[in-house]
Amino acid sequence: MVSLGERRPPAEAAGDLAALAELDEAALLGGLRERFLRQQVYTDIGDILIAMNPFQPLPLYGREVSRQYRHHETGTLPPHIFAVASRAYHTMLGRRGGRPQSQCVVISGESGAGKTESTKLLLQHIMNLCKGNSQLEQQILQVNPLLEAFGNAQTVMNDNSSRFGKYIQLRFQNNTVRGAKLSEYLLEKSRVVQQDTGERNFHIFYYMFAGLSLEKKEMYGLLDPSLYRYISGRFGTQDVAQRWKHKYQEVCNALDMVGFQEQEQVDMQAILAGVLSLGNVTFEPEESNGSVKVSEASRGWLKAAAGQFGVQEDELLKCLICTMSVTRGEQIQRFHTQQQAEDARDSIAKVAYGRVFGWIVCKINELLAENVDPEVELREIGILDIFGFENFAVNRFEQLCINLANEQLQHFFNCHIFQLEQAAYKEEELPWEPVTFNNNEPILNLLLAKPLGLLSLLDEQSAFPQATDKTFVDKLNSSFKGNLHFQPGRGHVLGFSIIHYAGKVQYTAGGFLEKNRDTLPANIRGLFINSITPLLSVLFTATISRTGTLMPHVKAKVIPAVDDKFNSTRKQSAGAQFRHSLMVLMEKMYSANPHFVRCIKPNSQKEPGVVDSQVVLQQLRYNGLLETIRIRRDGFSWRPSFEEFAERYGILLVKVDVSLTKESCLEILQSTELTGWICGKSRLFFKYWHQEQLAKYVERLERAAVVIQKVFRGFRCKKSYLKLVAELRAQAQRLQEEAERERSQQLAVEAEAQKRISLPVPMPRKRRPQPGPHPPDKPPQPPVPRPRSKLTESTPFDNFLDPSAPRPVLRTEEQTGEEAKMRKLKRGATLRWFKETQAQKVMQDDGAFPSWLHGMISRREAENLLIDKPLGCFLVRISQSRPGYTLTYRGEGRCRHYMIEMQPNARYVILGEDRAHASLTELVRYHQAVGIQPFMEILTVPCGQKSTESLDYEDLECLRLGSPAVEGETPPEEQPCPSRPSTSRSALQSGAAAVLRHVWFRRTNNCQNQQSLDKSGTKASSVQERGSQRAFPRLHSSIRLAMQEIQQFSSIPLNTSVQSCCQALSIEDVEPN
Repeated sequence: MVSLGERRPPAEAAGDLAALAELDEAALLGGLRERFLRQQVYTDIGDILIAMNPFQPLPLYGREVSRQYRHHETGTLPPHIFAVASRAYHTMLGRRGGRPQSQCVVISGESGAGKTESTKLLLQHIMNLCKGNSQLEQQILQVNPLLEAFGNAQTVMNDNSSRFGKYIQLRFQNNTVRGAKLSEYLLEKSRVVQQDTGERNFHIFYYMFAGLSLEKKEMYGLLDPSLYRYISGRFGTQDVAQRWKHKYQEVCNALDMVGFQEQEQVDMQAILAGVLSLGNVTFEPEESNGSVKVSEASRGWLKAAAGQFGVQEDELLKCLICTMSVTRGEQIQRFHTQQQAEDARDSIAKVAYGRVFGWIVCKINELLAENVDPEVELREIGILDIFGFENFAVNRFEQLCINLANEQLQHFFNCHIFQLEQAAYKEEELPWEPVTFNNNEPILNLLLAKPLGLLSLLDEQSAFPQATDKTFVDKLNSSFKGNLHFQPGRGHVLGFSIIHYAGKVQYTAGGFLEKNRDTLPANIRGLFINSITPLLSVLFTATISRTGTLMPHVKAKVIPAVDDKFNSTRKQSAGAQFRHSLMVLMEKMYSANPHFVRCIKPNSQKEPGVVDSQVVLQQLRYNGLLETIRIRRDGFSWRPSFEEFAERYGILLVKVDVSLTKESCLEILQSTELTGWICGKSRLFFKYWHQEQLAKYVERLERAAVVIQKVFRGFRCKKSYLKLVAELRAQAQRLQEEAERERSQQLAVEAEAQKRISLPVPMPRKRRPQPGPHPPDKPPQPPVPRPRSKLTESTPFDNFLDPSAPRPVLRTEEQTGEEAKMRKLKRGATLRWFKETQAQKVMQDDGAFPSWLHGMISRREAENLLIDKPLGCFLVRISQSRPGYTLTYRGEGRCRHYMIEMQPNARYVILGEDRAHASLTELVRYHQAVGIQPFMEILTVPCGQKSTESLDYEDLECLRLGSPAVEGETPPEEQPCPSRPSTSRSALQSGAAAVLRHVWFRRTNNCQNQQSLDKSGTKASSVQERGSQRAFPRLHSSIRLAMQEIQQFSSIPLNTSVQSCCQALSIEDVEPN
C-alpha cells in the first residue's frame, strides 16, 4: 500500500542534496561549491551530513547557535554538526519515533578533512544538551585536547593529524551523562623515532620545550631542542613557539581537570624527557671483542636517560648492547651489533612512549567511569574519530593498518545505507529498482581472510626468526597472483600495491616484519618494573590485552629469571592486536543506531575559500555519495515494524488500548497528513523526513497535555489553598472566642471580688493574649518560606510578618533536636577538614587569612554582607554541609553563589568552569582577570570583615601552623576552638588576642626557619609551600650531573640561564621526600 502525494523532501529542506531535481556529478559538485563559497560548509544528504573543511575559523559554533540547535527540526535550520548531535541525543532518549537505543556517530574522511574538529564540536554540543551542572561534563570536554597533544602530529597532509584512532562512549542515565569510556586504536609509535621530510614528532614534545620554564627544563633534564635527534633538531619560529606554549598550558590544565595527580604528571614528563635523551645515545664498535659500546660523546645522554627513567646506568647499558638468555640453567650473554643496538634503543623509546599513551587512556577511563548501581541500565552515544585514508609518497605498515580501518568503515556505511535497506525492500516485496554501489568486501577478504589473508600471512612470516621482508613479499606475490585488487611491486623497491576503495596505494615492505613483531629487548621489562619511578614500574608491570590495550595492575618486583620466562612466551603481533580491536569496534557499532558525517577536503593546499573540483570530485566518487543521494531520495531510511510504530504513535488516536496491529498503524497514518510512505507485509516504510513530521504531531498533543495538567494542578492547588485558608480563619476565630471567653471570666471574677472587699484594690495590668502552641487536636499550620536575605523583598504571604497571627508548629521538639545534632556533626566535620587540609594553604605569610575568606557563614549572612557593596564585590565562605567552598558574588539586583569543588588531585575548580587551579588564592586571582562562566562575571573588590574586633572566622582563629619555635612556648590564649563566636568577650580583648596571635605566628615562623637553616642548611619553605610539597623526578640529582657532562661534549652553546641554574643547584643537592 502506497500513500498518495509527493514523494520528494519538503520544499523548505534547504541544503539537502536529496532534493536535487537533476542528479549527476556536475549538479552535486556545483551545489557543494556554491554553498562552500558562501561559508555554508555543511550540507545534508537526507540524514547524512557532508562537512567541508573551511581551513579557517567561522562564527558557526557560539553559545547562541548551540541554543538554536537544542531542539533541531529538519528544514527549520540550516544543516549543522550540532543538528547531528541533537538528533543522536534525542533518538537515544526515544524522542524521535522509537524506543530508547544506543547511538553511534561515524566520522570519516581523508586525512586533513576535519574529523578531529568535528568530534570536538559534537562533544561540545552533546554536553550542552545534557547540562546537569556536573564537573564530569567539563572533564569529558578536556579529554580531546589531552589526547591530541600525545596522539596527534604534523604530517604533509595535515598539521594536526590523528596518529591513532579513538572511540568515545558517553554513558547516560535518562538524560544525564554519568560516565565515559575511551578506546584507542593503533598508535603510530614509529613516529617517536623517525619522521619523514616535512613531518614532526608528536605534539607533546614541542609543547614541553615551549611551555616549560627554565627551572622545570633543568629539573627534567631538557636542553636546547636542536640537540635532540628524535625531533630532527628542528623546532619552530617564535610565533609557533608561543602557540605551543599556550597549548602546553592547556594540556597541563586538562591533566588537572581530568584528575591526574601532580607526581604522576612529573613522572610522565620525566619519562618523555628520558625518551628524547635515549635517542641521542650512539654506539661505536669495540676494538677488542667485536661488540659495541656507547660513544664517549653520548655517555652523558645515557646517564641522563637512566636518571629520567629512574634506573641504574649500567643496567640500562646492558639492555642496549647485549641480550641475556638462559639455556639449561646457564646464563648466556650475546652482544649486539651496532645496528642491533640502535634497534634496541629505538624499540625501548617506542614501547615507553606507547605505554605512557596507553596509561593516559586507562587513567582517563578510571577517572571518568560511571558511579551508578550496576543494575541501572545506561544508554550510550559513541563517537568514532579514526585516522583518515592515507596515500603518501612512502607508505609503510602504519598506512596499511590505517587504510584497512577505513575500508572497514566504508563497508559499514555500505551495509547500512545500501545492503540492509535494499534487502528489506526485497523481503517485503516492494517495487524497487536496485541501486548499484562499489562493494569493497573483496578488498576486506584480501586483507583479513584466514588463513590466506595479508595479515595472516604477515603473522605467519613474523613467527619465523629467519624470515625477512623479502620472503614476506614473495609470499604475497605467490598467494595473490591474479587477484584484481593486488599488484606486485615494480622496480628495485621492495613492495606491493593494493587497489583500495579510494584508489591505488603502493606500500614499501621494508620494516613490515619488525613493526608487526613489536619486540621489546630482553631484560628491559624487568629493569623498568624495578625502576624507582612508580609510574614507569606500573607501565611495565601491566599486561597487554588481546586488542592491544594496557591493563595496569598492582606493582610487583620481579627477578631476571621471571622476566626471561615472560620474554619467551608468545605474544600477540601488532597486526593481530589491531585486527581484534577492529572486530570489537565493529561489534559495538553494529549494536547501535548509526549517524554518518562524511568530511570532505576542499583542496590539498589547506587554503581557505578555495575549492579544487578534481580533489572534491575524487572524494565524492570513492565515498559513493552520488549513489547515496539516489537511495536517500528514492528509498525509505526509516522502517519500523507495526508493533513499534503503534506503540510509539498510538497517542495520535487519542484513545486507550490501541492494538499493536497493521490496522491501527493505518488508522494512525490516516489521521495525519503524511504522504509518501509505503505499507509492507510486516513493517512500514518512511522517508527520512517523516520522523520530524510525526514528531510535530506528537509534540502538539504533548503541549495540549501540559495545558491540561497545568489547569488541573492549578485547580487542585487552589482548592487546597482555599481549604487551608478556611481552616486558618476558623482556627483564628476559635482562638479569638476563647480569648473573649477568658476575658469575660476574668472580668466576672474581678467584679465578684470587688463586691466582697470594700477597700479599693489596684487592678492588675492587662496583658495582651500571647499566641500559644496549637492544641494537640488541631492540625498544624504548614510553613511558608521566608525570604533568604535583605536582598529579597518580603511578601504579604509570610505568616510571620503579622505578630498577632498564630505561629505554625514546624516540627516536633525531637525532630528539631535531631536535625540540630546532625548540623553540628556536619559543621564539626567540615571544620576538621579545613583545619587539617586547608588552613596552611589558605593562610598568608603573616598568619592571617585573606580578607575575602569569611569562614563558615550561611548563605543568608553572606548576602547580607554584600547588600550595600558595589557590583563585583565577592567573598569566599566555607560550606556548612560539605567539605568545600562557595564563592558569593554581588551581581546586579541579586547575589550569585558558585560552588568551588576540590578534586581528588587537590585542584580547585568552580563547578561548570573548564580551568583547574592549584590553590584557592590562585583561583581568586584568575577570576579577577577572567570572568566566571556563563555570565562572565569578574571579581573586583573583596568583601572584608565587618571590623577587626568582629570576625566571621572566629571558629578558625586559634589555628596555628607547626609547633612553638622554642620548647615550652605556647601561643597567647591558646584554647580549644569554640563552636560559635563568643558573645561575652569584649571587642578590645578580641582584637588584642587576634593581633597577639599574628605576632606570635610571625615570630614562630622566623624561629622555625632559623632552626631548620642551622640544622640542615636547606632553605625554609614558606607557609604556602608547606601546604603542598613540590613534586620532583626521583633521580633529579643524577639528571643534573648528566647535564653537566653533556655540556662538555656539546658544540651548541647552552642558554646561560640554564647553566646558572645547573651551577646553583649543584651547590645545594637536596632530594625530595
